[in-house]
Amino acid sequence: MDILSNLAIGFGEALSLTNLAFCLIGVLVGTLVGVLPGLGPLATVAMLLPITFTMSPVTALIMLSGIYYGAQYGGSTTAILVNLPGEASSVVTCIDGHQMARRGRAGAALAVAAVGSFFAGTIATVLIVGVAEPMTELALRFGPAEYFSLMVFGLIGAVVLASGSVVNALAMIVVGLLLGMVGIDVNSGAQRYTFGNPNLAEGINFVTIALGLFGIGDIIHNLERGTDRSLVTSKLGSLWPDRDEMRRAVKPILRGTAIGSVLGVLPGGGAVLSAFAAYTVEKKLAADPSRFGKGAIEGVAGPEAANNAGAQTSFIPMLTLGIPSNALMALMIGALVMHGIQPGPQVLVSQPSLFWGLIASMWIGNLMLLVINLPLIGMWVALLRVPYRLLYTAILVFSAIGVYSINNSVFDVFLTAGFGLVGYFFIKVGAEPAPLLLGFVLGPMMEENLRRAMRISGGDAMTFVERPISLGLLAASAVLLVLVLLPKLRRVRTEAFRET
Repeated sequence: MDILSNLAIGFGEALSLTNLAFCLIGVLVGTLVGVLPGLGPLATVAMLLPITFTMSPVTALIMLSGIYYGAQYGGSTTAILVNLPGEASSVVTCIDGHQMARRGRAGAALAVAAVGSFFAGTIATVLIVGVAEPMTELALRFGPAEYFSLMVFGLIGAVVLASGSVVNALAMIVVGLLLGMVGIDVNSGAQRYTFGNPNLAEGINFVTIALGLFGIGDIIHNLERGTDRSLVTSKLGSLWPDRDEMRRAVKPILRGTAIGSVLGVLPGGGAVLSAFAAYTVEKKLAADPSRFGKGAIEGVAGPEAANNAGAQTSFIPMLTLGIPSNALMALMIGALVMHGIQPGPQVLVSQPSLFWGLIASMWIGNLMLLVINLPLIGMWVALLRVPYRLLYTAILVFSAIGVYSINNSVFDVFLTAGFGLVGYFFIKVGAEPAPLLLGFVLGPMMEENLRRAMRISGGDAMTFVERPISLGLLAASAVLLVLVLLPKLRRVRTEAFRET
């Protein structure tokens, strides 16, 4: 009954006209960035953070999450029709989806991708509902010591999710923690790392660093790289899969949903890893694996269901524990902090309308995507003809306006440009900036909870190991760090990132 009453609260929030409108905007923008190669949901969410200042927290999260799972739908459209993955998670869809399009079965491939994504997204959202109740009870047992240990666990988890060297990831976390300390210390009033610059007295704005590293850095890299977008004109054919295609697609959709739901929760999981894992499983289970790569519908149904399920369940650790399983969830946590909400288990207790409203909006958003995606395919493909030099110029201008409007500060605009160059440098040297962002977001909260825990315990640091939950989290962090540093597992991790 509790779940039903909570869902009633959620649907009451999600079905308000404002939230419905921003849910629609989110899924449309998500589909757009999924269609356009090079402009992923990560950069888009970073660039749209400034406009969320004027929204309520639940409206902001509904729109930003709509962008994320909408991008999984959009990415499949160009992967199938143009053989060009708009999103990283759609790379495997190109293999068989485009071959189906070349055989005149593009409509069936798109329909299976849309239905599989809708089914997986719906089931994954049910899973989020299922874990909510136990996490609410857990939230009541969390104090400052538990929160500090939880954030340590989150930072160590960021090392796992980061591609590249473990040492680089740890260094990124330290840099993020240091950047998070810039500004006036609220307890002592002392200035830290401001170098006498009054513009840094209140610290570095989250939008400035996120937009620079992920948005501007990506744009510079894409403009340098260029993209070949030779369109393939092929007829969609019937939008209804025939009986044999339906029979072949059902089990891969179910398996893809299960794989994505599990992998989405893990650090470094989410949509990309889920799609690759589902494709590998389908190929191994196939009676005739030679069909894969030549237009096997299982190669579309499984990965498309998996990437959407993975995108949805990656919200579970973010919403229930305040731990991001990927870089985009780190941005979501940043959005919560911007609105004065401390991520973690207490969100379930203190912000029920936000938590349940977001969950309800996922069902609504998935339904919107199913209804609007197929009729608008022609429009999405036409957008591929817009020259990137025009598209990116407009994005840069709007981003600069957005950053300036937060504090009416020209300094913030230049700082964003500076972080953009840093983000471009990270891409060139193969350094993953997600741990830096996580350290920046969690650093100030860690410091605050550390101080509170020490004050409550009278300065006794043993409080972190005397409390069972805190001890368990610290032990889990230590085990995770040791596992990541083991040479054999490090090689497996490196290999996994190379494959994705």
